[in-house]
Amino acid sequence: MIDFTNFPRRNKTYAGANGKKISVLYDGEQYMLKFPTKSSINHNMSDANGCISEYLGCHIFQSVGIPVQETLLGTYTSNGKEKIVVACKDFAPDGLSIQDFASLKNTMIDSVYSGYATELVDIVRTIEEQTAIDRQILSDRFWDMFIIDALIGNRDRHNGNWGFLYNGRTDEVWLAPVYDCGNCLYPQADEETIRSVLLDSQERNRRIFENPCSAIKINGQKINYFKFISSSENKDCNRALKRIFPRIDMKKITKIVEYTPFLSDLQKDFYMTMLSSRKDKILEFSYNRLRRREQNISEDGE
Repeated sequence: MIDFTNFPRRNKTYAGANGKKISVLYDGEQYMLKFPTKSSINHNMSDANGCISEYLGCHIFQSVGIPVQETLLGTYTSNGKEKIVVACKDFAPDGLSIQDFASLKNTMIDSVYSGYATELVDIVRTIEEQTAIDRQILSDRFWDMFIIDALIGNRDRHNGNWGFLYNGRTDEVWLAPVYDCGNCLYPQADEETIRSVLLDSQERNRRIFENPCSAIKINGQKINYFKFISSSENKDCNRALKRIFPRIDMKKITKIVEYTPFLSDLQKDFYMTMLSSRKDKILEFSYNRLRRREQNISEDGE
């Protein structure tokens, strides 16, 4: 556990609505420290567990081989109060800037939607029509993120928190690592909620099959992860499921949770229960259903 309190501060600032952020130097590298936000839903909690969620979500992305920001957990003391913080390594050094997908979407001048509108049809259209980056690479990243976001229950993967690195000198653009996973894994669940979910299968299933939903929408409605993935109706999503699901190693994820600082045994049990359940009931169910459908189509074709 690292105490970031007295590490050198930098003047670089970071935008975004999800919590306070400062820049520090750690081990010769620049990091963004993210502080916990006030719990907006569960008023029994003083602070949400978004820093823990950020750390866990990023390490789970890393475990399946998707490029992701490096994260560390530690503490920071201000005005005598110690906070758990997550340190996110700055992946946009001098000369590079982060451009979110919303900014790319804004280049679609004939679109009736804004850059931050999350209608799936408009996102897909942007991916297909933009010319800054290879369309297949961009599509694969979007759907790969969607599959892992389904696993970790990310309710906030919008157009403003994924995107690209831009080199202003060379005009080159490439995919940025995945970042901003602070709204995954039920960050507003306190101990009472956790115990209820662990003891009550109906409460558990509600948090698997109903909430959280994706921030991406179809006809104004947020996508239900289970219904959308298990329907096998989107070919790009199907390809991502077949690409990503075999990479999910629950032994690796168990080690990530087990060695995460600050977690109680109750929290570890909760995270592993929900991750295992979401993997089995959403992704494995959908994966096996898709393979059966493809096999039946193949046999009928013969």
